[in-house]
Amino acid sequence: AEDELDGAGDQGQNMTQTKHKRILTWWKLNATEIIPKAGSHYSLSGGNLRISRLNKDQDAGTYQCLASNSFGTIVSREASLTFAYLENFKTQRRSSVSVREGQGVVLLCGPPPHSGDLIFSWIFNEYPTYVKQDSRRFISQETGNLYIAKVEPSDVGNYTCVVTNTVTKTRVQGPPTPLPKIEVQFPEVVHVAKGSTVKLECFALGNPAPSISWRRVDNVPFPRKVDTRKASGILEIPYFQQEDAGTYECVAENSRGKNMVKGKLSFYAPPHLIEKPQDVQKLIDDSLVWECKATGKPKPSYRWMKNGENMESTERIQVANEVLSISRLTLSDTGMYQCVAGNKHGEVYSNAELRVIAVAPDFSHNQVRSQTLVKVGGDVLIECKPKMSPWGVISWRKGSEPLLETSRVSILESGSLRIWNVTKADAGLYTCLARNQFGVASSTGSVTPTIITTQPATLDVTVGESVVLPCQVSHDPSLELKFTWFFNEQLIHFGNHGGFFEKVGGLKTLCLSHHLLLIYIPSATLCLPISLSLLPAWLYHLSGPPGPPTSIHVEEITDTTASLSWRPGSDNHSPIMAHTIQARTPFSLGWQAVTTVPEVVGGQQLTATVIDLNPWVEYEFRVLASNRVGTGEPSEPSKQARTKSTSPKVTPANVSGGGGSRSELVITWEVSRLELQNGPGFGYVVAFRPHGTTGWMQAAVPSPEASKYVFKNESIQPFSPFHVKVGVYNNEGEGPFGPVTTIYSAEEEPSRAPTRVRAKSLSASEAEVWWKALPWNASRRRVLGYELRYWSRSEREDMASVQRTVGNQTSTVIRGMRGSTTYYVSVRAYNTAGTGPPSATVNVTTKKPPPSQPPIKVMWNASNSKIILNWERVKALENESEVTGYKVLYKKNRHSRPSVMETNTTSVELALPVDEDYIIQIKPFGEGGDGSSSRQITIPKIPGEWRD
Repeated sequence: AEDELDGAGDQGQNMTQTKHKRILTWWKLNATEIIPKAGSHYSLSGGNLRISRLNKDQDAGTYQCLASNSFGTIVSREASLTFAYLENFKTQRRSSVSVREGQGVVLLCGPPPHSGDLIFSWIFNEYPTYVKQDSRRFISQETGNLYIAKVEPSDVGNYTCVVTNTVTKTRVQGPPTPLPKIEVQFPEVVHVAKGSTVKLECFALGNPAPSISWRRVDNVPFPRKVDTRKASGILEIPYFQQEDAGTYECVAENSRGKNMVKGKLSFYAPPHLIEKPQDVQKLIDDSLVWECKATGKPKPSYRWMKNGENMESTERIQVANEVLSISRLTLSDTGMYQCVAGNKHGEVYSNAELRVIAVAPDFSHNQVRSQTLVKVGGDVLIECKPKMSPWGVISWRKGSEPLLETSRVSILESGSLRIWNVTKADAGLYTCLARNQFGVASSTGSVTPTIITTQPATLDVTVGESVVLPCQVSHDPSLELKFTWFFNEQLIHFGNHGGFFEKVGGLKTLCLSHHLLLIYIPSATLCLPISLSLLPAWLYHLSGPPGPPTSIHVEEITDTTASLSWRPGSDNHSPIMAHTIQARTPFSLGWQAVTTVPEVVGGQQLTATVIDLNPWVEYEFRVLASNRVGTGEPSEPSKQARTKSTSPKVTPANVSGGGGSRSELVITWEVSRLELQNGPGFGYVVAFRPHGTTGWMQAAVPSPEASKYVFKNESIQPFSPFHVKVGVYNNEGEGPFGPVTTIYSAEEEPSRAPTRVRAKSLSASEAEVWWKALPWNASRRRVLGYELRYWSRSEREDMASVQRTVGNQTSTVIRGMRGSTTYYVSVRAYNTAGTGPPSATVNVTTKKPPPSQPPIKVMWNASNSKIILNWERVKALENESEVTGYKVLYKKNRHSRPSVMETNTTSVELALPVDEDYIIQIKPFGEGGDGSSSRQITIPKIPGEWRD
């Protein structure tokens, strides 16, 4: 509790470290303000609340810090102060418990009144002998009870429950209790917070002592973070997340039966802010919109506060859950605002400051354009955009005289100046004046009329040529002009565009290179002075692929056809010769060509019918036009149009089945793709009959995502053949059935165990196992193979490794075993229903490990036509098998298969290498297997001596 209160205090202290000084902080207890007085046990220090001489009745409760300065007030999260305690046990004596040997017993702890978390333990007879938990004994940390699954004579004695308070560290002992179904189980629903750790307890009584196992009812496997410990009596799930929610089952099982309990873990999460309002500065009459978003389960609700007080919607202020909006801001809206997101598991706060400011007119960041060039006879707009709050009055002067509005001159509502049909007399200086109650400011610029002297023309240009565009104007010679060029209304950046544009003859002309004319299809080029006067353009007609068709429309659609119409795009000076139609669906990989009527759509044709479509599928269509230059860009896609529905035509693929539980016929198939379902209400019809009968039994499976049907009837004999076929249907009617296939009902696991099981060690890592096969036939209890289970003497049988054979095989080799280790082996027959009973267990001890030391001092020399190899004898260590010989591996290159020569001496003779070098390794072997190899050596074709 002290930590929580300091945390709230820290937040208050942080408030004093903001950019604003002179912050006032105070505290509330249970919504009542705390007023420290002289001699009081409350005191404030740097925003922190300190409480001396704590009093349980007076000081317990909910605390909250408030901070305020000239800009507003905010409140902290709440902190709870509680007091931990632990009283003594009331009962002084408990009666003895009588129990038969082998039965289970529960010893109740019954903790005394307390506050704070407890830890439970039990003393057996006298301190310090504590009860140790194991597979027979379990202490619940929820109730404190001691559970003994199967009582043994050594359990007789006195048992004392010890309760420890984790906060106060105090400990009390209960009165001793003389000793002596799932007894410990978790609630049906447990609510778990996001990120917390949950522990489920489960323990059972029984003889033999039951084993405890856990699983999720939906069969989702446990993630690695899940820990089952304490003899499986506790399931611990740390860092609980949404995906961990679900129903969990504890299974207690022994040789006499099993019992199960289920409980649901429900996920919840306190609010967590993911989007917060930020400090903002606004002008008078501006609007404000703040958003505040939080995650949590249940979904959080929101409220907004200003200066510590809850806000309600008014005409100007709208409070709508996570959004706060204020229109027509005034100076009184200045303050500290808080968004509070909360659900039943907590609240989170976000703070933001709103400043509404008043500003005198200011042009420093947005001057009137210093020079405006305009064509004589054209129009001009001179913008005036001062910064001021609130917005005031805008007026204009020409020279030193006020500017009067006429039919050609107008001051717009925005304050900008518009002049139509400009004349030379309009040249001069123009000043914009802005005024509000806080001041006056002005900004001045000039207007210069210009006259275009070079007239643009429309020309036909041959593809591949270059062209130079002149641009000349008449203007006031005292003014310097800048020229800006545009291509298709886009500003030209010289040096970019792949070098397609370049300046020639200074700034007044533009050259279009032949590369541009071949790649792009320009239609217009503008030569404009920097004033952006609306000048005519040079227009060049260039041949190229057609432009995209437009207005593509689906006129009529059936289950397999669609009639389309469109309008032609630009032919770019080359007649359109043909059209291509493409389509796409949610199931296609991009756009695909489609079949049409007519098969070839001519250049003058603007309609076509698409055929061979799938029913009840959404299609988009587009059209491409082609001429002698090439195929142009595609049109925009048509609106999505769904073909009409009809009965399905395609049956499911891969109908098969088999397996399942006793008295079941399991039938499976591939789910039909959505584009083949042909309409809503799609489902499957499963028909089946036993071999030798004529009438079909049928069942409808209404889910289009279904891929299995299970028919269960006690009269079905194990592994009985059935004729099966699967059909389809939808709301339009039934489709066809697929071909008939034979499927067998579930079989029973083998009822007999293999006999005459023997095992023999082959090496340190291998053992061979033999057994006598069970009768091999296609009866109701087939044998598909055998399953071997093997485990070492130090392991439990339930931890055994498993190896399977297939068919009527009666022996196999187990590999990967440890040397000098005794293993137990049992064999079972299996089929699709499971495994049969185990054979008698046999044991086998693997041989000692092979020699670990490699051969050293390997030498060779050439004599006549032979290579003679020698090496030093390898000595096995005490725990290794004796060396009985050596293997010489040699090959002529790194990728060829090596030849092997065995010897029981330390030398061999090899033929001289003729065409390639020898690559050689030597390794010892014994009854434990092959040992470590020597280093690889290379013997070259040239005779000589080599030592490694």
